[in-house]
Amino acid sequence: MNVRIAAAATEDEASAIAAALAEHLRDDVEVYVGDETEPTVVHEFERETTKSTAGSDGVSAKEDGRALEPTDRERRLRAEIEDILEGGPERYREQLPEEDKLFVRDRLDLWFGGEDDAFLFEDGKFAAFDDWHPDGTGEETDDRLPADGLITGAATFEGRDVHVMANDYTVKRGSMAAKGVEKFLRMQQRALKTGRPVLYLMDSSGGRIDQQSGFFANREGIGKYYYNHSMLSGRVPQICVLYGPCIAGAAYTPVFADFTIMVEGMSAMAIASPRMVRMVTGEDIDLAELGGPQVHARESGSADLVAESEEHARELVAKLITYLPNNADENPPRWEPSPPERSPDGIDAVIPQHPNKGYDVREVIDRMVDAGSYFELRPDYGGEIVTAYARIDGRPIGIVANQPSQRAGAIFPDAAEKAAEFIWKSDAFNIPLLYLCDTPGFMAGSQVEKNGILEKGKKMIYATSSATVPKQTVVVRKAYGAGIYAMGGPAYDPESVIGLPSGEIAIMGPEAAINAVYARKLSEIDDPDERERRERELREEYREDIDVHRMASEVVIDEIVPPSTLREELAARFAFYEDVEKSLPDKKHGTIL
Repeated sequence: MNVRIAAAATEDEASAIAAALAEHLRDDVEVYVGDETEPTVVHEFERETTKSTAGSDGVSAKEDGRALEPTDRERRLRAEIEDILEGGPERYREQLPEEDKLFVRDRLDLWFGGEDDAFLFEDGKFAAFDDWHPDGTGEETDDRLPADGLITGAATFEGRDVHVMANDYTVKRGSMAAKGVEKFLRMQQRALKTGRPVLYLMDSSGGRIDQQSGFFANREGIGKYYYNHSMLSGRVPQICVLYGPCIAGAAYTPVFADFTIMVEGMSAMAIASPRMVRMVTGEDIDLAELGGPQVHARESGSADLVAESEEHARELVAKLITYLPNNADENPPRWEPSPPERSPDGIDAVIPQHPNKGYDVREVIDRMVDAGSYFELRPDYGGEIVTAYARIDGRPIGIVANQPSQRAGAIFPDAAEKAAEFIWKSDAFNIPLLYLCDTPGFMAGSQVEKNGILEKGKKMIYATSSATVPKQTVVVRKAYGAGIYAMGGPAYDPESVIGLPSGEIAIMGPEAAINAVYARKLSEIDDPDERERRERELREEYREDIDVHRMASEVVIDEIVPPSTLREELAARFAFYEDVEKSLPDKKHGTIL
């Protein structure tokens, strides 16, 4: 801009006028005095600015020449957030160390505070804010409800994006009410959209009974949790860790989850509290006996693993997630291959020559799978079958193995149930299956009939029949009766059935078969020595008939392999069949759960 002023003006006056106009007009100004053809003063407006970075440090900055800093409005909001992050009443926080329990936000730091992890954002931090926030008196009451006692958000965990839910035990003992329920439901519904895993960090006493209006029976109330769990089931992995006494409604989330981990000395789950049990049944029992980790790890089967501490629980989940894809549309992640911990050359020596002698099948597995990859689930439940994830040549697999060291590897009801659920989950998340068969079959007797051997055995056979992932079956030793059906035998669409030289396939073992067929004839032989000789001959003849070589000769099985080559044989077959396409009959769903 050009400005001409009176000839009597001094240079200082011209400079002052130029500076004032430049600041006002926010432009360069040239001042001409009198009739001069050249400007007496040129004032260039300073256009460089410093953007405001004022934030938590309170440092003001300049933008467009003005000093800017957070207003009282933002400072009040920050103070409100800081108050929410403190959780429930201080006296409840002070009780947490007595239970070796972390405050929920410290727990989130444990899970997502690592170098490669982060708690990305939180939803609903101000839930129920109007119901409890301080009125200005500064007095704290037991009615504090920060975040309504439930935190939801998103995080990166071990390099994976996950949805997160965590109860705040300092707020009404982690109980659930309307606003927290709404957050929980939104998190589940968003997981259905994103196709990302869900972590439930549970520490809840159940529904908030004195505030049940608006969340208990509503269409979008607490009952919708379990509807959403059902919709998420098989779509994305749901992993639950229990940190406290999860009672009534809160106990369903861990049992709906695909994988549940309880923390020893800290967690429990039950349909009702000990006090309610006492009132309804008269039974006097404490929480650990009613629904502690050992109850659910050994007797109910509802806990997949028991952690020794909060840190250990995180370690277990960090390992578990390495075998799982983000959702049912993806394949599980591959890892760099590594040799097994023990030499495959020892496999045959581990398997006893006598078919009725016990041994630990994990000694065979250790010689087959990549070192450090073995991860067993429900180790203390249904011990006659081992269910575990592992890797062969870097490729994740699910292992279903009979355990001859436990009741000769006979399949009992709880073992069948465990195997069925493991097969079902593995198939849902595209994890190939390896069956290691060494069983005399399903257990017989009045007690197992009462315990549902037929019902639970049916479920195992159904799961094996319906699985569409690549399946490999190894006849390690005994494959008797319907055991070979449940363990992925030739009729169950495996990609391969491999026999080891110790293998046998039969309706029943030699002793039972001879007793069934020849008992009358043998009883007619008076000479004990002659009877024993004849029994021995019959057993040897029977064994020749069921020997794995006969099965290979008749092409019942695909191949007999030297045990020391079993690992490389399986690696080649899993690699070759990794993209195999299988389909099921067109139907809504089966009727066998």
